[in-house]
Amino acid sequence: MTIKNSPGSLESLVFDNRFIREMPADSETTNYCRQVTGACYSRVQPASLNKPELVACAREVAELLGLDEAACHTDSFTDVFSGNQLLPDMDPYALCYGGHQFGNWAGQLGDGRAINLGEVINQEGQRFTLQLKGAGKTPYSRSADGLAVLRSSVREFLCSEAMYHLGVPTTRALSLILSGEQVMRDMFYDGNAKPEPGAIVCRVAPSFTRFGSFQIFAARGENELLKQLADYTIKTDFPHLLPDAGEPDKAVYLAWFNEICRTTAEMVVHWTRVGFVHGVMNTDNMSILGLTIDYGPYGWLEDFDPDWTPNTTDAQGRRYRFGNQAKVAQWNLFQLANAIYSLVDEAEPLQQALSDYGHTYEQLSQRMMADKLGLNQYQPDTDDELCAELEAILQLVETDMTLFYRQLASIELDKNQPPEDRTAALQAAYYQPEQLTEDYQNRLNSWLDSYQKRVQQDGTADRERRTRMNKVNPKYVLRNYLAQLAIDKSEQGDHSLVSELLEVLRHPYDEQPDKQQFAEKRPEWARSRAGCSMLSCSS
Repeated sequence: MTIKNSPGSLESLVFDNRFIREMPADSETTNYCRQVTGACYSRVQPASLNKPELVACAREVAELLGLDEAACHTDSFTDVFSGNQLLPDMDPYALCYGGHQFGNWAGQLGDGRAINLGEVINQEGQRFTLQLKGAGKTPYSRSADGLAVLRSSVREFLCSEAMYHLGVPTTRALSLILSGEQVMRDMFYDGNAKPEPGAIVCRVAPSFTRFGSFQIFAARGENELLKQLADYTIKTDFPHLLPDAGEPDKAVYLAWFNEICRTTAEMVVHWTRVGFVHGVMNTDNMSILGLTIDYGPYGWLEDFDPDWTPNTTDAQGRRYRFGNQAKVAQWNLFQLANAIYSLVDEAEPLQQALSDYGHTYEQLSQRMMADKLGLNQYQPDTDDELCAELEAILQLVETDMTLFYRQLASIELDKNQPPEDRTAALQAAYYQPEQLTEDYQNRLNSWLDSYQKRVQQDGTADRERRTRMNKVNPKYVLRNYLAQLAIDKSEQGDHSLVSELLEVLRHPYDEQPDKQQFAEKRPEWARSRAGCSMLSCSS
């Protein structure tokens, strides 16, 4: 049982709920699907459930909020974070926002299956919004039911925490709870809907404000509301940008937009570093804080194919493919610039910020590639060609990106290894060894010769290089087939693999010899299996 008001208990959580205190609410309190105007949010209650059941919780996120891990294993915790019970200071609401989806303006979108429970202030004074995904209908659900299934919820829960431990800016996940209800889903939108176990994830972030949060008000000409939201966001999440007077002005709005451009560039560079593909970079899925948000049809690049997208909906256009994410992020920032133009009333400084995004991304990418290769710094005169040739080689045969960089670190460049020994060290990264022709191996060895000379130019010993590389090139990522194996077991009532994967993914750069099976490349059976290759937006 939870001890009332004891430190670390649910009752010790301190709710501030500043957003709903200061921002305008929807005047309609009845929960039905509609266009919501003149408001930033709508109050709404989570759906009631019969038998919610805890699947897993992330102890680090609980601690971040001020909760003891023991509190996560109480009936009260399960009731609260399934939406079945509200703590006294919770005031649930759903956000209103719009967005561009696949490059087209979609109008009002909003929290269609997300309900914010409130904002918690932890002991360090940090603010975190607690959000339930899959807790029922809201005014923004359109024709959907506002629910989520276990399949997608396992993926969201594990990926949120995997990304955090990889060092990628991200929203977090506190808990994964079975709703005890069956939910009808048509996974591939092909008319074959079937019942699946429902589930709810509690997502945690300083804010869930998106690019689309500003776009909706700009599109409707609600400029006063746009300014009100921008001022609130700056005061709450970007207070370091405020002048002594404490009120945003034109200079502050520009500094704010520049910071959003920078943190977005940083986020996408991290995605590239670990081989992550978001899959659905709509403007309503872009965090104003530069956090990875909304884990839907994502995937990790296994075969190094810059044109790969994990999203079945994107299979033809490949808008959100791995190699296009930086450009899409800039396009999305352009849409945000258009939305906040009325605050600045001048195009040139916004255009300059967008241009600076490109320069920032390039500089960060160069630093990232130097780190991945264990170099002291990036030297364009030699490293442009070195990296371009490596990218070309990785595409010649089916090569696992994660394993390639990890194995590359193990090659002994201090010694003059025979070419066959060097290439043998990379064998684990290849999906089809029969593709390794003599021409390919000659080209690879030529690149390895150039790489060896470059490392020797740095004067870096193998041990130091290996240590550097293994700090940025993970051994363990949440491969889609691993997530699917956990889903398969969970759907049968065995949640042990969810917990085991969560533990492994807490230490993605460590060797973990007893967990080697989770570092293996995608098995052949998973090449085209649903959930292991491409996924739909409902996955």
